[in-house]
Amino acid sequence: MIFFSIKKFLKSVKCAWRGLSSVYKTEQNFRFQVFIAAVVIILILAFGITRKEAVLLILMISFVLVMELINSVFEKISDMMKPRIHVYARLIKDIMSGAVLITALMSLIVGLIIFIPYFISLFNNLTIHCF
Repeated sequence: MIFFSIKKFLKSVKCAWRGLSSVYKTEQNFRFQVFIAAVVIILILAFGITRKEAVLLILMISFVLVMELINSVFEKISDMMKPRIHVYARLIKDIMSGAVLITALMSLIVGLIIFIPYFISLFNNLTIHCF
C-alpha cells in the first residue's frame, strides 16, 4: 500500500484551485478580501514587522478568507433549494455573513493595533526629516 500518491495529491490541488477560482470569480467580497490581504502582506514587508506580528496578521487573513469560503458554501447550498427555500435559508445566510463580518472586524482591530505604531513612527520620521 502506497502511503502517498502524488497523482491523487495533484488532483486534489487542482480541485481546490478550481473551487478558489470559482469563488474569486463570483464573489465580490472575496476579491476585496484578497486585495486587502495583498495590501497587508505588502505592509508586512515594507515595515519589516516582527515575526510574531507577521504570523498573527497572516493567521487573521487566513481566518477571514476561510470564513468567506464557508459563507459561500452555505449560500450555494441555500440557493440550491430555490424556489422552495425554507424560512431558515435566509437566516442561515445572514448568520454566516455575520460570522464573516465579526472575523473581518476583529482582523481589522488586530491590524490597527499592530500597524498604528509603525505608521506613527513613519510619520514622526517624515516630519523630522522634512523640517
